[in-house]
Amino acid sequence: MFKLKKLVVILGLCMLTALTGCTKDTGNQDIYEESGNTINVNNKRHDLYNEGASRGVRNASNNYGFVRHQKSPLMNDSSANDHYSALDREQVANIISKLSTDIPNVHDVSTLITDQEVLIAYTTDSKDRNLTADQVKKTALSVVPRYYHVYVTDNKVLRKDVENLANIDSTSRNARNLVNGLIQQMKKSPQGQRVNDSEDENGRTADDK
Repeated sequence: MFKLKKLVVILGLCMLTALTGCTKDTGNQDIYEESGNTINVNNKRHDLYNEGASRGVRNASNNYGFVRHQKSPLMNDSSANDHYSALDREQVANIISKLSTDIPNVHDVSTLITDQEVLIAYTTDSKDRNLTADQVKKTALSVVPRYYHVYVTDNKVLRKDVENLANIDSTSRNARNLVNGLIQQMKKSPQGQRVNDSEDENGRTADDK
């Protein structure tokens, strides 16, 4: 009889343990999934504003977009900046060009993205060239990371130069000289207003210069 009671007690404890393991406290469960130093609502990867690079800008969705990032607790840990290297420049250029064509009097837009600049050539019949330049520039600034500088031009001759740079290997020795040379030519066109008190028309500060 003693052995039977002992067996019943053991079975009861086993069942209690199993039930405890199966019932999770979902009320206190964290809704975020952690991956490195980024906490995401889900673990799906989407391209910038896009479900896939070949499908163009994604259609409007019924869902909000939400991602939460946290700084690394380690001092001088720069791993959180790795996401900048993954920026899809072609997709960003696509978005800027499409958004810019929505601006009044802007009809044709070519956009080149480097590692630190946005170069935009566009055609316009605007009577206020500086206002249009400001609108195109601000459109680009609203898309790219804040450290980027934006240069615009409505000079039709320079459009071909912007397009030609897209075919150059960005790691070649002469690439930076070509970009800098084109920037100097583009700055002869209206660049719009200063971005703010500390940044000039192209988003450059005194330290950048």
